[in-house]
Amino acid sequence: MNRKVAILGATGAIGQRYIELLLKHPWFKIEVLTASDRSAGKKYKDACNWTMETDLPNEIGQMPVVDSNIEAVKKAGNVDLIFTSLPGDLAGPVEEEFAAEYPVFSKASAHRMDKDVPLIVPEVNPEHLGLIAVQKKERGWKGFITTDPNCSTIQMALTLKPLMHFGINQIMVTTMQALSGAGYPGVPSLDILDNVVPFISKEEEKMETEPLKILGTLENNTIKNANFQITSSCNRVHVKDGHLESIFVKLDKDPSLTEIEEAFSKFEGDPQRLNLPSAPKQPIIVRKEANRPQPRYDRNAGNGMSVTVGRIRKDPIMTFKYMCLGHNTIRGGSGAGILSAELATVKGLT
Repeated sequence: MNRKVAILGATGAIGQRYIELLLKHPWFKIEVLTASDRSAGKKYKDACNWTMETDLPNEIGQMPVVDSNIEAVKKAGNVDLIFTSLPGDLAGPVEEEFAAEYPVFSKASAHRMDKDVPLIVPEVNPEHLGLIAVQKKERGWKGFITTDPNCSTIQMALTLKPLMHFGINQIMVTTMQALSGAGYPGVPSLDILDNVVPFISKEEEKMETEPLKILGTLENNTIKNANFQITSSCNRVHVKDGHLESIFVKLDKDPSLTEIEEAFSKFEGDPQRLNLPSAPKQPIIVRKEANRPQPRYDRNAGNGMSVTVGRIRKDPIMTFKYMCLGHNTIRGGSGAGILSAELATVKGLT
């Protein structure tokens, strides 16, 4: 299972979280770190403004940073797979260059909606990895690209999967999204202190389209989108980590609250059955307290890989409603990419 990995965009917030999560990983070893050309040639500690709450490990700080192109990575080390957290406007052609030779696990938005690229939440749609064979054949690549959804989409899709049994008709969601989702330095302090910003660029479009692909079915080598409607409203709030979502669901059936709670709490997927290193034992945790979940108390559940739901209640217009919380830079960020890579590895794809 041992794999040497490169992290593209290693100096950014998601790149740093990749480093933190991979340091003691039993399967994956950090071999190469890349950044922009202005950082190339520097030691990582000199190229990076480390913002994690853990100390920057000395062995990582001393590693050289190379440019984010395939020749530079090849020269820097013998790599088996690629994690990329490049900005969306830069990621597209760079990821394609690497995918010609390597498995690429992307957090960027550039290829999420490509018809032959899986958009993966490992517990939800592992069968979509079947697109990789199609992708390789059509594009002539030795490697492949698989993508992780938007951070807010991941936690919502994870909680919607067990509800598919009841037949989903409509979704309404309002998000209260943490500051770390904007990267570093992110939102200026005078814009967010004593304030809520009721707009996040392109976020609502992602929330309304990505879940339909994730919860769709793989038929005849293509994804048939799920057949329900989603409307969203996305807000930036003065919280460091942890996205909180208020979700309203209209179902075809009318299950009891007990049935809904059991659907959440008993849900598991391939990562749990395969005992993958980053998989939480319980992907969805149900809290019964009237005032939970809360970012400060619940974002680190399952080492940041569990999603917590609470305030599950009937709704007079929709069928029911609930609150949903996830750690946006772990389950919604680097942890998602690592879990996807673990799943692909045990399936013999890396």
